[in-house]
Amino acid sequence: MIPTHRHTNDAPTPTALTSRASQAVLELQYDGHGLFELSFEFLRVYSPSAEVLGHGPGQEVLQTGKRKVQIVAIEPVGHYAIKPSFSDNHDTGIYSWSYLWWLCQNQEALWARYLERLEEASGSRD
Repeated sequence: MIPTHRHTNDAPTPTALTSRASQAVLELQYDGHGLFELSFEFLRVYSPSAEVLGHGPGQEVLQTGKRKVQIVAIEPVGHYAIKPSFSDNHDTGIYSWSYLWWLCQNQEALWARYLERLEEASGSRD
């Protein structure tokens, strides 16, 4: 079972964020917790926006065709989040430090679930 995200104030803040377009990954460094890489595609399909999550449980919208999506810009949001802009013009997701930490911690299970949902829907990453 995949855990659901719960906002927490004790999530660590990344000490460095590096967008590596050539590998299509966002690198997050956490002091004392290591280095994590989240693919742009993974970040896009798990955007915390209403467009992806809907407005409540069970209203999630499966994202397809995001394999080659790029992050074209990243804006800070206060001292608690970032707002990436993607090459498919999606720019409404605000990724809090808590949400990014949750993605880092659950990446493998979340990715597996995404691939299962794609298969069930006869969807494609392309």
